[in-house]
Amino acid sequence: MIIPSGTRIWLAAGSTDMRRGFDGLAAIVQEKLVADPFAGHVFVFRGRRGDLVKLLWWDGDGLCLFAKRLERGRFIWPQAMEGSIHLSTAQLSMLLEGIDWRRPSRSWHPERAVRSAIREDRRDARATRTLP
Repeated sequence: MIIPSGTRIWLAAGSTDMRRGFDGLAAIVQEKLVADPFAGHVFVFRGRRGDLVKLLWWDGDGLCLFAKRLERGRFIWPQAMEGSIHLSTAQLSMLLEGIDWRRPSRSWHPERAVRSAIREDRRDARATRTLP
């Protein structure tokens, strides 16, 4: 799914009845989130079990409904029971991959800067040249 720049992404807190379709989810956006489902924003909903999300989006021509089910694990969701939370596109990508979007951590951190490694290599090369 390609999201146009400037599109806001809203996560609906709490759980949602995943039997709902276009009209039911649009009604939740209007009534509970007090937002316009036809404004071009993306609204993300999660089921009670936590392994299914649905995204509702108005693309300018009509409503689009996307669904994703994780085969293993659960989608990370906020503890709040009502309201909405704004996400960045990067956070949405992490959410859809099953990654904890609230506190992402890198699996690798460089031990030293590249420049210092190059300097050390040069020093080592000079030291070997001066040895008899």
